Amino acid sequence: MKKSRAGNAKNLKRKGGQKQQSSELLANHELVVIAAYLAGAQSSSIDTEDIAVKANELAPGRFTWRKYVHQINIDTVRKRLWDASNTNKGGYLIGSEKIGWRLTKAGFDFARRKMKRGGLTKAPKQRTSQNERAAQSREIRRMTHEDAYIKFVSGLSREITKSEAERFFRIDDYITGKMRVAKVERFRIIANNNEKLLRAIEFISSFVRED
Repeated sequence: MKKSRAGNAKNLKRKGGQKQQSSELLANHELVVIAAYLAGAQSSSIDTEDIAVKANELAPGRFTWRKYVHQINIDTVRKRLWDASNTNKGGYLIGSEKIGWRLTKAGFDFARRKMKRGGLTKAPKQRTSQNERAAQSREIRRMTHEDAYIKFVSGLSREITKSEAERFFRIDDYITGKMRVAKVERFRIIANNNEKLLRAIEFISSFVRED
């Protein structure tokens, strides 16, 4: 009987505390990555404040002031966003307070993996609008008709030029630094379910990287 009661109590604890336990197991920089995903950072740049609100919804109190527990400490969130952009901690984000934050493909995969595992059961489900899906489909069609892609799938990858690669990613000389990297990451996320296109993106991106 004691064993049965202990087992039942353990099951109840597991079910009732699932969301709390899962959020507690995540590091703060991982939580802000999921918050960025829920705020839409896979498709556009998101402000620090918007991510902070989502992070506080996921883990109430984790990012607030000690004395003023109902106020989010933006500095804490900002530091964790910078942590998440560090390659030593996954390289999940790219951006800054000035330009906003976007998910890298690694961050996109990380957030989706954590959400699919069901640990954050009460978090709002991220949905892609019909217009956004249509825009992504158009981009995929465009990329597969670009000269860089055609050369890649035809075994002529060595003949790809830098200008063709830049056109493939919609990049010009005015797009530099983090913005250039963010462009490439955006297309990697768009092509998430297309293995052939992902391989092409991985190869073609080498032509647009800055030294």
